[in-house]
Amino acid sequence: MKRKALAIALTAAMAMGLVSSVPVMAEEEQVTIKVFSNLPDRTSGQGLIEQTLFDMYMEENPNVTIEVEALDDESYKTKFKAYASGSSMPDLVNVWGQPAFISEVIDAGLLAELNEDDYADYNFLDGSLNGFSQDGKLYGLARNTDVMGFYYNKAIFEECGVEVPTTWDELIGAVQTITDAGYIAISMDGSDKYPIAILIEDIYQKIAGSADTYSNAAAAVESGSYDESWTQAAQMVVDLVEAGGFQTGFETTDYGTALNLFTNGQAAMYYMGSWEMSMATNEDIDEETRNNISVFTMPLVDGGIGTATEICAWNGGGYSVTANSEVKDEAIALLNYMFEPDHWSKLAWENGVCMSAQNFSDYLTGEETSLQLEWIDIVSGSTSVSGTPINDLGTSEFKTVCEDSCVELAIGSLSVDEFYSALAAFAQ
Repeated sequence: MKRKALAIALTAAMAMGLVSSVPVMAEEEQVTIKVFSNLPDRTSGQGLIEQTLFDMYMEENPNVTIEVEALDDESYKTKFKAYASGSSMPDLVNVWGQPAFISEVIDAGLLAELNEDDYADYNFLDGSLNGFSQDGKLYGLARNTDVMGFYYNKAIFEECGVEVPTTWDELIGAVQTITDAGYIAISMDGSDKYPIAILIEDIYQKIAGSADTYSNAAAAVESGSYDESWTQAAQMVVDLVEAGGFQTGFETTDYGTALNLFTNGQAAMYYMGSWEMSMATNEDIDEETRNNISVFTMPLVDGGIGTATEICAWNGGGYSVTANSEVKDEAIALLNYMFEPDHWSKLAWENGVCMSAQNFSDYLTGEETSLQLEWIDIVSGSTSVSGTPINDLGTSEFKTVCEDSCVELAIGSLSVDEFYSALAAFAQ
């Protein structure tokens, strides 16, 4: 009996050993990726595309949760600085691939280095990642190709008997005719300040020609020496304001309000970037207005050497992963997923949101809005682009002074000479 009992015990022990030797499949580790975004509208435009990609990623990776904090540009930049000075930086963040923003962040060691070889087949346009690179290393991916232009309401132009201006003098004439008819001529986001800084460079480009706009602007910022073409460009902004070009109180008008003035039919024009091509597909905007939105770029300047095909364009906004993220590898995987060629680029174009910094020609549907097609013609027909605007070519302190001074110039608080003296004080 004892032997039988021992045999039974040994058999049981062996069975237990066999069971314990079978590997137990562990559940996938739950990961939370915190994203800090400058796209607060998650239902339209680029915010919709961003959120769609996050939702797709979480569906394909059930162990991943993506938490988004989204603020408008200026609030975003303020809080980004607070995050940068602490230890709780979110894992994936929006960045601008321009010296005024990204250089100091890279120098502070806040951004993770990316493997450029990972993006060899992502179809990024030539030069689009230059602003996100430093000392031969890549720290971020560009989101869009950004071009500045004048959106206009064709119905208001027709009502006022105004043709699309091809010269600066014609633009001033259109402004006067439109304001006489009781409309705002150009809706301007003065609160965010950067549109006025870009306007100065846009005009400068038509005066001096854009073949060397980037190098000339960078040299001016570094040396503090601004030639007669810069002086003329600044004076022309003053002339535009004095002609009634912008709405009363434009200096305190924020982005959303400036946009609404145009989409509500109160303003005939709206000076803003190509990322607002999504107006044509935004169902929150009256259909008649949507169907009447068109665009033109900066008109020619009498005596200037800039041509109609030299456009104010650059690759600005994008994304980076923070260097000290506890889920850095997962955040990089998410970033890479977002920019697989058939993700951001395809979704953004099919939804009429923007032109990506990647080749999106494979995703043309044949059902593009007229506004999308106009932007394609502008970009495909361009002979040169301006590159990073002047306000983003120096330090963050220069950017602040430059943009503040642009608004002060526009409202008459600074003369043209005082304006450039303020910029020259930051010569390196």
